[in-house]
Amino acid sequence: MTAITAEDENTHWLPAAFGRGLLWLIFLGPFFFLTYGFANQHAAQVAASSGVGSLVFAWERGIPFWPWTIIPYWSIDLLYGLAFLCCRDKQATNRLGLRLLSAQIICIACFLLWPLHFSFVRPPVEGVSGALFAALANFDLPYNQAPSLHIALLVIIWRQFAAFVAAGPVRWLIHAWALLIGLSVLTTWQHHFIDLPTGFAVGLFCLWLWPEQGKSPLRKAKVRRPALALRYFLGAALFCAAALSSGTALGGIGLLLCWPALALALVAFNYAWAGAAGFQKHEGWHALAARWLFAPYTLAAWINSRLWTRRAPAPSSIGDGVWLGRLPTANEFAAWAKQRGGQAALFDLTAELPAPRLPAAASYIGLPCLDLTPVSAASLSDAVRRLAALQRAQPDGAIWIACALGVSRSASVAAAWLCAVPDQTRSVQEAVQQLQSARPHVVLGAASIACLEAFRQGLRHAHAR
Repeated sequence: MTAITAEDENTHWLPAAFGRGLLWLIFLGPFFFLTYGFANQHAAQVAASSGVGSLVFAWERGIPFWPWTIIPYWSIDLLYGLAFLCCRDKQATNRLGLRLLSAQIICIACFLLWPLHFSFVRPPVEGVSGALFAALANFDLPYNQAPSLHIALLVIIWRQFAAFVAAGPVRWLIHAWALLIGLSVLTTWQHHFIDLPTGFAVGLFCLWLWPEQGKSPLRKAKVRRPALALRYFLGAALFCAAALSSGTALGGIGLLLCWPALALALVAFNYAWAGAAGFQKHEGWHALAARWLFAPYTLAAWINSRLWTRRAPAPSSIGDGVWLGRLPTANEFAAWAKQRGGQAALFDLTAELPAPRLPAAASYIGLPCLDLTPVSAASLSDAVRRLAALQRAQPDGAIWIACALGVSRSASVAAAWLCAVPDQTRSVQEAVQQLQSARPHVVLGAASIACLEAFRQGLRHAHAR
């Protein structure tokens, strides 16, 4: 049997991507024209019978009309098809197809539920630009506004090209052209401003829905907290109500409250369904879409962690080179690692916060867990196994076990580690007492204690075998 090398695999990616991508395009092309045209005609009928409103701010009158930007506006049609050639395997091709399909479905649904009308009258245009505007008018009507499907598709396509080209001038050209396409929806007088951020949000949501790493948030998690989900959902509803009541005030600044409303709604979904995987944190960093979508919540969670731990920012030693504390900043960890001789590691239990940049010599282990949620016995076993492996690899190193406050998730893992230390038989109660003597603010509720007891019971069974 002949081995397949990396070079052989790279030479075959183009036909494979082209074939599957062609099948997607054969489906997506007609689907686009049928659904987009139907939504346009529906809005036209509504406008003829009862009228269709517009959401436009007074300052938008100052947006210039640049006929030549119809060229970058139209270019997204070419890039739509070429994006499938940036997929190296079937999984990536299907992921791109699902993202594009999801964006289409979400935007069309919004067009049907809340039809809007573009209110500016475009001046006459001649030449090449005029021909392109005329071609656009053959199938497009001044409806299908918010969220902008053009922008939603642009986000997905831009991400596909940018991920394909790792670095260099071509990557910067991709960014610049994507920015030009984004601006063109305004300078061709195709959309009002509100259509752009809403379209951007839809594009990011589709990236989040079909992630490049890890599980899709559509998959049900084992660890969920419906009661907390309800609280976050109510918070999202309050922000949404505030955004709608003050939306057009101060030039539309009130609509910015839709961002934290969306973030809290997605956090609620994570607690109700997707679990920690919904935050899409890998190797300490959140995926691009999660970084943007959850940004208001992430900022609030970080501020909350700093306020609660401002009087005890430093980690606490619990023995044998293991420390317990809040998630550190880059400077805090670097200073601590230097004091420990430079050989240090961060064990990060947070799902909602990004990890700090660590020194080159430091190690990182991530086990994302939901805040205010007990760490399951299975996760405790996984954490203790990773801690033991790290200690064997770095016997003279120090390990900082961290969560947002350093009093619950990380404390559960530290207690499990204390229970599992060889030659030192500790009960869960003894382990917790040792932690609280070193770090008095440690708080482990009944559910966390039950998970620790289940973990310790598993240890006894493993030793018995």
